[in-house]
Amino acid sequence: MRRIKARVKTTADPLAFSRRVLSVVRRIPPGRVASYGEVATLAGKPRAARAVGNIMRGCGRPDVPCHRVIAAGGRLGGYGGSELLKRSLLVAEGIVVSGSRVRDLDRVRWRPNRRKT
Repeated sequence: MRRIKARVKTTADPLAFSRRVLSVVRRIPPGRVASYGEVATLAGKPRAARAVGNIMRGCGRPDVPCHRVIAAGGRLGGYGGSELLKRSLLVAEGIVVSGSRVRDLDRVRWRPNRRKT
């Protein structure tokens, strides 16, 4: 039996993914956080947490609350090189941060409403 190789479309639009990520992050309400992996999943690429981090690092838009995106397990992760600024913004929204972790993660984790289809 002869195997047929499937061709995978590799010309995905990286800007489309970036737009979806920014759209997801804009929906995170004050006082809530989501992990890079959760944002990646909601943007349609569950294995792209690192890409989300890169998008957040390069995003300087005031309409995108990048500080609400954290690393797995509640770690703050980066924020354009200023973890102190990220911590301050989260605390100002009522999120308890101890050391470099968000406390009560289950309470402050953003869980968007799933649409029923």
